[in-house]
Amino acid sequence: MKLAEIAERLDLEVHCCADRLDREVTRGYASDLMSDVIARAREGDLWVTLQVHLNVVAVAVMKGLSGVVFVNGREPEPETLDRARDEGLPLLTSGLPAFELVGRLYAMGVRGTDR
Repeated sequence: MKLAEIAERLDLEVHCCADRLDREVTRGYASDLMSDVIARAREGDLWVTLQVHLNVVAVAVMKGLSGVVFVNGREPEPETLDRARDEGLPLLTSGLPAFELVGRLYAMGVRGTDR
């Protein structure tokens, strides 16, 4: 499923890199621990987190993630946005809590495993 379809169906606000929403989302990953994402997320995953600092971009780019969705109405910090623009990483936000957003992603067919 394309990131653009997810953004539209879930009414996500796109904060940067709207021209990159044609990326394919292969799975979803929800975590607020950088070390967990580094160890377990896979290329093409859509990362759901409440962390909004600069390190999110570094981890997402290193892992080749399709994008990052910040939950609970959190907005990315200015330096996070700047780095994401430089790297071409889509950053999106939702007012929903992580549990609700992940449930909606799952209902749309986005899974956290390849099974």
